[in-house]
Amino acid sequence: MPADVNVNGDIFGGWVLSQMDIAGGILGGARARGRVATVAIDAMKFIRPVRVGDVLCIYGRIERVGRSSMAIGIEAWVLRDRIGAREKVTEAMFTFVAIDAAGRPRPVDAPPSEAPGS
Repeated sequence: MPADVNVNGDIFGGWVLSQMDIAGGILGGARARGRVATVAIDAMKFIRPVRVGDVLCIYGRIERVGRSSMAIGIEAWVLRDRIGAREKVTEAMFTFVAIDAAGRPRPVDAPPSEAPGS
């Protein structure tokens, strides 16, 4: 949308970041079998611009699982002009924490209903 681009027609980095956060939250939520919250974004690297007309594709992989947190590597790629060459445009490491219904950290491997204090 026009509100998501700068004067050069490139998509704002913050918009791309939000799409990566959504994708990481989906992956983290599936692994934790419940709610997760983003607690950190490390090593954010913008490699190439995303342009109007590009198709943004987000890929994630779980790099580490701790007691209540997960490190998830996220990459954003584009298809230039909807059908063109694929290019990696952004990468970052996101840390998510599994949380219970009250928003408190819980063990990743405990279902939300069995989390301590629930």
